[in-house]
Amino acid sequence: MPFTTKTIRPPLLNSANPWATTRADLENLYKCPFTGAVTIRTSLFKAFNQNPEHHQYTFFSTSKSNASAKITTSETGEGRCEILPDENSSLNTLGYSPISFPEYLSILRSIRDSRFLLDNWNPTVGWFARKPFIVSVTGTALEVAEMYGALIDIQNEQESLDLGLQVMMEINLSCPNIPSKPPPAYDASELGKYIHTIGAVKSEWVGKEEVLVGVKTPPYTHAAQFEMLVGALEMGSLHFNGECPVDFITAINTLGSCLVTSSPDPSQPALGSANGSGIGGMAGDALHPLALGNVKTIRVMLDASTVESVKRIQIIGVGGVRDKDGFERMRAAGAMVVGVGTALGREGFGIFEKIAGGSGT
Repeated sequence: MPFTTKTIRPPLLNSANPWATTRADLENLYKCPFTGAVTIRTSLFKAFNQNPEHHQYTFFSTSKSNASAKITTSETGEGRCEILPDENSSLNTLGYSPISFPEYLSILRSIRDSRFLLDNWNPTVGWFARKPFIVSVTGTALEVAEMYGALIDIQNEQESLDLGLQVMMEINLSCPNIPSKPPPAYDASELGKYIHTIGAVKSEWVGKEEVLVGVKTPPYTHAAQFEMLVGALEMGSLHFNGECPVDFITAINTLGSCLVTSSPDPSQPALGSANGSGIGGMAGDALHPLALGNVKTIRVMLDASTVESVKRIQIIGVGGVRDKDGFERMRAAGAMVVGVGTALGREGFGIFEKIAGGSGT
């Protein structure tokens, strides 16, 4: 089952972010006729220990590089709820979802069994086109392999086939905010380990309905990093009869090691964090040019690969898209599908209609 233009229609979705955490979030994203898939916030086998004093997000203006609103952890549990004009970039010191992977499986089964999916199919693409849930996960390579097996199980349950549940898996190898755990996608050996492990599990499930798998990459900034990524994908294909275990790449995650200060005191970080520095991952407008460059470079290098299965890998482009122009720039750079994060947090579910221009692009 290859990743094609029919996999996600329309080619617009949310990225894995704090506004895709709860069942209500997921149902609202699914009901939106302008999303072609729903990405679930990255989860672990064991729920992430969310501490509102350390794990936060805020919006800021790139022209000022400071945040002028207070963090409202008491109201939102993380980050802040106030939205101010022209603050179209974001910084976060978040980790992963406070809801565990097994809990998300239960939520998906409950949504499915309630016939919610059948009652909310998108009339613009037809009832037969199941809108996928992209389950974003992380953990050790062996844990991720076990999660993949669990997603194969749920995908092949008769209820899923009858009631319209379609799942995909995104392996988040790029969060910059976990102390002492650098993003595996910066390391060729670590990245290769995940690719090989997923390939081994995929080979065990031949004959079952497949679950497409992607990797979420961090921002790369020099040629050797892109070469490492494509080299790991090509090497992975060699172990599995020329078939690369990876079907898509989500590019990119937030840019780490960024600091936004508080207004009016520039000596104070705008966010709390585990080590008190307030340094975290940046997204939104400030990330957009880097995201476009990553998508363009990865697409060109995939197309130039001598391995046919690597050429077929598709890209979900994420980073700073908040209007139709940004969507079209990301598609022109080489993304088959475009993801939205910061703008969803600022503008709510209506952002997808705004980006689509009301036409279901």
